[in-house]
Amino acid sequence: MSNEVESAQVSDAMEVAQLSSLAAVGSHAGSCEADMPSRLLNDAVRSLPYHVVKDLLSIGVCSRCVLRILVTEDHIYCQSSFSQSMLCSVLEEVTGLKSEGDFQFCSVCLGILQLSYRDGKETLVKMESPNDMALVIAELVKKEGHQIDGFSLEVSIPQFILENESSFLSGMKKRYESESWFQERLLSKCVSVKDVLKFAITKPLETLLDTKASASSFRIRLTYTHKMALENSVERNQGFKRQKIGTENGLQNVNDESVVANKDCSDYPTNETIAFTGRSSLKVPIDKVSEPCHLVYLCYRTHIYLCGRYLKYSRNVSQTRWIIDEERMGEASVEEIIGSNILPMCRGDNYKFHAAGREDIDVRMLGSGRPFLLEIQNARQVPSEETVKEIESKINGLENKLVGVKNLQVVGSQGWTLMREGEAEKQKQYCALVWISRPLEDEDVRSISLLNDMQILQKTPIRVLHRRSPLEREKIIHWMKIERIAESSQYFLLHLCTQAGTYIKEFVHGDFGRTQPSIGSILGCRAEILQLDVTDVKMDSF
Repeated sequence: MSNEVESAQVSDAMEVAQLSSLAAVGSHAGSCEADMPSRLLNDAVRSLPYHVVKDLLSIGVCSRCVLRILVTEDHIYCQSSFSQSMLCSVLEEVTGLKSEGDFQFCSVCLGILQLSYRDGKETLVKMESPNDMALVIAELVKKEGHQIDGFSLEVSIPQFILENESSFLSGMKKRYESESWFQERLLSKCVSVKDVLKFAITKPLETLLDTKASASSFRIRLTYTHKMALENSVERNQGFKRQKIGTENGLQNVNDESVVANKDCSDYPTNETIAFTGRSSLKVPIDKVSEPCHLVYLCYRTHIYLCGRYLKYSRNVSQTRWIIDEERMGEASVEEIIGSNILPMCRGDNYKFHAAGREDIDVRMLGSGRPFLLEIQNARQVPSEETVKEIESKINGLENKLVGVKNLQVVGSQGWTLMREGEAEKQKQYCALVWISRPLEDEDVRSISLLNDMQILQKTPIRVLHRRSPLEREKIIHWMKIERIAESSQYFLLHLCTQAGTYIKEFVHGDFGRTQPSIGSILGCRAEILQLDVTDVKMDSF
């Protein structure tokens, strides 16, 4: 691949379509006949103030920026079919001035509107028209296999360029505001570099992708960076001392962030860095730009979310992947079973698993299931209702029967909000197999059933004290009931409903007095929990 890469032209069919109408450019442009764009371009150039065009070209302002700064009607410079060579030739033909003569890249846009950039391999790429750039983007979208019904185009340029342009326009105002043409072409109406680029490539992109630009979850992002901006950022962070610049040639005092730039200077410009010593001595913060910006194309979808409730049938499955000293704890995890079955169907890059609380590895999750949210990153395909049902059936039909799912569905980002809101309010129901050190009596059954909305105090359990803060938490036991086990006097099932965050195991055995009261202290004997199941997680908001 050569250093100078000339991109392929967009198909003739698209060229005809583009030239047949002057597409809407933001809120500015309207439709025209097939020959209208070229005619408008010639008319626009002929109406420009000659001496200003000469000044701009003499300091390395590119053809598209000349038109962008001086032409307000119809925003003709946004036409996607206008190539760089066409813009230059029209300017030269009408004005007799050589466009972009000795300057390699524009001193205002740093080559962005010349469609020149360095790619990831440091290759210099020069494109002829916005159509060419749209074609590259469309091929990338198709190569990555994105299923789209719309797209949102984002362009990011260095703040340095914005400051550079602001300085330049401020200087133009000081120089030309007394002239009649200036009142007709207010510089405040100048469209920004990134908006011009977006306007120019949006229409051909819509044609190539066969969809409309919209507020879509699918994003096409063009990120421009420049080493000059990075260097200035470092210098700004280090700080400059205030300095005074001579004023013999019209230069002004500048503060620590606005040092006048000379031929080889890359100091950070502000509105005070421009000076005019005469009609032909228009200056810019950057006299010559030898390197264009680097450009990275990125196509991605914002996160999509699938929510539902999971059930865990095994006492040897953790909620999330659990590795200690490179050894897996348990035979699997809920996170991996659900995520590994959903991710391929969405063709995403990765996933994150979020659940409303968690149970220990030896605790089953039964009944209604625990609410969860699966975040899919950069999904190439948003699953349909039919696909979601297929995923649910697939998980529930796995041979090992370790995990199941209920009510699986695609939701927006509001699912995350509902999850957070519900976590603080949810109640949980449990069934615990309990052993006590003496026979269970009828009075025990009755006294436990009468304890409603009982407050307990729990210090952080000893078993998790190594990874959790040593706090004392006040929790509520909403209700309890005991279910006897036939032919057993010391074993029973304890059904209870508690406030979220209650440590159930410690509530049964007391954790050496760190939970008060406990089942053991209430019954006046030793109590141990042998098995625990979560039977319901009440979250109405989810």
